[in-house]
Amino acid sequence: MLDVTTARLTLLPLLMLAALVVVPNAAADLADEQALAEKYAPIVRLVEQQDVCSYGEPFIPTDIDLLLDEETVALRGPWNVTDLVEIGPSADDLVTRFEYHLDFPGDALHPGCDYNRWAKRLTRGSAPVVYAHVVGEEGAPGKLALQYWFFYPFNDFNNTHEGDWEMIQLLFEAPDARAALGTEPVEVGYSSHEGAESAAWDDEKLELVDGRPVVYPAAGSHANKYSDALWLGSSAEAGVGCDDTRGPHREVTPRVVTIPNDRAAAEAAFPWIAYEGRWGELQKAFFNGPTGPNLKTQWTQPITWSEGWRDRSYAVPTAGAFGTGSTDFFCSAVAQGSRALSRLLSNPVPLLILLASVVGLVIFATVRATWTPVAPTRIARRRAWGQIISASARMYARRPLLFLGLGVLLIPIAVATTVVQWLLIGVIDILGTVSGEGAGAWAFLSVVVGTTFALLGLGLVQAATACALVELDANRPVGAWHAYRLALRRFRPLLGAIALFVLVWVVLTSTVFLIPVAVWLAVRWCLLAPVVELEDLRRPIGALRRSAELARRRWIRVGSLVGVSAALALLTGPLLGAILIFATEMPLALLNVVAGVVYALAMPFVALVTAYVYFDARARLELEPVERVTELPSEISLEPAS
Repeated sequence: MLDVTTARLTLLPLLMLAALVVVPNAAADLADEQALAEKYAPIVRLVEQQDVCSYGEPFIPTDIDLLLDEETVALRGPWNVTDLVEIGPSADDLVTRFEYHLDFPGDALHPGCDYNRWAKRLTRGSAPVVYAHVVGEEGAPGKLALQYWFFYPFNDFNNTHEGDWEMIQLLFEAPDARAALGTEPVEVGYSSHEGAESAAWDDEKLELVDGRPVVYPAAGSHANKYSDALWLGSSAEAGVGCDDTRGPHREVTPRVVTIPNDRAAAEAAFPWIAYEGRWGELQKAFFNGPTGPNLKTQWTQPITWSEGWRDRSYAVPTAGAFGTGSTDFFCSAVAQGSRALSRLLSNPVPLLILLASVVGLVIFATVRATWTPVAPTRIARRRAWGQIISASARMYARRPLLFLGLGVLLIPIAVATTVVQWLLIGVIDILGTVSGEGAGAWAFLSVVVGTTFALLGLGLVQAATACALVELDANRPVGAWHAYRLALRRFRPLLGAIALFVLVWVVLTSTVFLIPVAVWLAVRWCLLAPVVELEDLRRPIGALRRSAELARRRWIRVGSLVGVSAALALLTGPLLGAILIFATEMPLALLNVVAGVVYALAMPFVALVTAYVYFDARARLELEPVERVTELPSEISLEPAS
């Protein structure tokens, strides 16, 4: 017994001495980690939100302490949305909780402005916070990761969900924080959806201010980017959709809170870091709240995780010779598809009824419509709905060079439109820094110019197509250039009618409640190009009245034929481009060129449908009930039958 007592008395001073050494060393390590984290604390440039609930980023990197003991936050679970564990859970309430979830006030599938207002109330008067974590990895000696974790209360991207953890990581060739303080990072990685994008410390795309990295979180998704642009993603790693980091920006410098690398010390100082549940409402699929940093691969294996970083992101072209049809379509289609999916998950019955109705109408139209061509195939005769579509398709197929040649004109018109709008956008950017009212007027002018050019191009193609059909019907040779020469004889009245059309359209659509009137008039006036060319109406108002007369009592028929064909032509190019985004590595600018060319070559089909609708309307209006084929005069004119 004496020996045991003596041994204990001998070991006690040694243990006390070891404790005195370990505690200061641990404190020194944490101090080095904090110093390293402070040295490279990121500068965050959020997309500025001008007004509450308007476009922009309403959420800041949020202090987790604001969520704790907050009466509007609930802890629920496990594994279901109904079991209530605690209202206003504390940090200790989260410890050891597995597959539980926090629930914030709002519906993630129908967020509206609820989370926006709640977060502003929650963070009022508080500074943004970023959580630093300095960690190495077993098996990767001599390498160290400095991580900065951001928490946002809500993810308002295509996959809306409560809670959002994002991070950036700096890599050092150093064994510990003290050594890292004496060197610079060799590489950085910015998290973006399921992956991250890398940059060398001296890379041009990495912006540094006083040696600190600048981060551009995308509005809504908080995907971290190196600069301001519209970014396209077509995979889980890069996200599916478009991330927008374009300004103006609100710059914030978050307060740095360092979480110790030692697990026991980390859980003692920040009990919530041991939480193994979800930081947001439990939902289906990717609308679910995220897990926390401690359950991410990069928390314990940062070096291994960095090996999978991609080296670049793809910025969506904001201009191009043929516009940005493919990329614009892709961005909007993904966003609208995500909204439809969220509605389907929350309330499937109305959407399923709508989809079933659309499918039923398509099947009904396909089965009941008369597609069989009529004989003889002269242009001035009555045709069924399906026969007009089939006649247009057959005519395009019989004379492809002629109608492809007519469509080529839209290519230089598209280029000219893009150039003019690009110049106007430059003026808008300049005026925007001086006068908001001036910038708004020029933006309105840009819309008017774009609409005028687009309708003028379509009108010229429609006019030339109508002339070409008349020549073909009279068995006279005709080429694309000859058809345009015939059409340009009446260019001034055509331009006047289109200008009046655009003016009325812009005025009506500027107020939402008059949009139905604008659509109604657009259908009534959609035959103005063949009217001007074939009836020699010089006054613009007269051409619009004549088009309205032909469409009267046939509004649905005329609108559905011209509308369906135009929709097919407008969507073909962008849809092909969107498919190529997923299927190929083709540059985005080239994809937009492909979409522009396909659009130009598809528009003659719209012109053919419009011309056949015009001739059908004339036959029904002026020849009923006489069912005969009228002979066309040799000149480019179709006078009313006597």
